[in-house]
Amino acid sequence: MALSYKARRRLSVLALVVGLPAYIVIAVTVVNWAGARWGRLPIWAEFCVYNGLGILWILPLKPIFTGVGKEDPDAPKE
Repeated sequence: MALSYKARRRLSVLALVVGLPAYIVIAVTVVNWAGARWGRLPIWAEFCVYNGLGILWILPLKPIFTGVGKEDPDAPKE
């Protein structure tokens, strides 16, 4: 079952307002934990890890964000 435009829009707002900050906290916590356990990574490697994690979060949510910035296709035409 495909999500309606309004449902995708609401889910995208929820993902950005709640999910993204939670993901950032989890990602930083995991990287800091790994740094405490095995030693801190060089700055370039840490940059690559954060960059990869920054791209990774969007992959499962891409279908929700597709077309959300456009007009509602189901809205009645005037």
